[in-house]
Amino acid sequence: MKVLVIDDSNTIRRSAEIFLKQGGHDVVLAEDGFDALAKVNDSPPDLIFCDILMPRLDGYQTCAIIKRNQKFANTPIVMLSSKDGVFDKARGRMVGSQEYLTKPFTKDQLLHAVQAFGASKQGVA
Repeated sequence: MKVLVIDDSNTIRRSAEIFLKQGGHDVVLAEDGFDALAKVNDSPPDLIFCDILMPRLDGYQTCAIIKRNQKFANTPIVMLSSKDGVFDKARGRMVGSQEYLTKPFTKDQLLHAVQAFGASKQGVA
């Protein structure tokens, strides 16, 4: 699967990249929402991990913009946040995210999320 990781933290991006590549996935990295919007069009992902707190364009805005594009309306988005609040999870769902992972995440949590969405995507195809 091709996975896009959007996070303004270089450490989080690199950790996710290492974990996902160890799981056999193609990884595209974006450092903020604007960077992500360009990369989504250039290299359409099967799954997106998106940080919430980012400069310029936050994760909620980024998710909403991606989901508004018909081409990516069915692409699963997993929000990433250091906050674990009910409000944050609800707001993520309102803009179209399917899941929510709290940072710091483990390799198992990340790969489990990819596996869950990969299986549902293959069931549709």
